[in-house]
Amino acid sequence: MSDFHPGSSIEGLDLSPKGFIVGNRIPREYFITTGTGESDIAIHAGSFHLALKSAGIEMANVITYSSILPAIAKEIEKPAAIMHGEVMESIMAVANGNRGERVSAGIIYGWLTDRKSGQRYGGLVCEHNGSYPEDELDKKLYLSLNELYKNGFEDDFLLQDIRVIKQTFVPNKTYGTALVALCFTNYFYPILEA
Repeated sequence: MSDFHPGSSIEGLDLSPKGFIVGNRIPREYFITTGTGESDIAIHAGSFHLALKSAGIEMANVITYSSILPAIAKEIEKPAAIMHGEVMESIMAVANGNRGERVSAGIIYGWLTDRKSGQRYGGLVCEHNGSYPEDELDKKLYLSLNELYKNGFEDDFLLQDIRVIKQTFVPNKTYGTALVALCFTNYFYPILEA
C-alpha cells in the first residue's frame, strides 16, 4: 500500500496536478439531415435504424439535446465522412408509426436578435412529431416556437430567420420512422481559469 497522494512530492519534485478550468462546451457548427425507414421486423433496430441510414448518420451514436442554439452556431454542409462509433449530439424529431399511418417529424428554429444592440443572442428550436398531415405539422411547429418565444424572450429580442425542416410519409411495411436532425459537429471550449 502506497502513501503517495496527488499533490505530494518525491525527492523535492512538486507533483501537484497542472491544468486549466474550462466552461461548458458550446456547439459551434451543425448540419441538418432527414430520413425515413421501413421495416417488417421492429422499430428498434428496424425502421429507426433505416431512417438514420437514410439520413446518413447510422454509424454514429446519437445523443439528443433540448432546444437551444448558441449565438456562435452556424450551419455547414454535412461532412463527407462520419467516423463509425463517434458520439453525435443532435436536436432531433422522430416519429414512429405503423403500416398505412402517416408519420411526420419536424424541426423549426429561428434566431433571437437583441432589440437594442441588433446582436445575435442565440437560437430557439422546437421539435414535433406525430401522425399529422404536413399542414398540421407546420401549424404545430409554429405554435410551439411562438409559445417558447413569448414566454421569456419577446420583450428583449426579435425572432427572425425562421426555418422549418420536416419529413413525412406513409409506410408500406409494418413499421415506419421519419426523422429530422440538427447534428453538431464541433464545439468551442471557454477557458475559465489557467
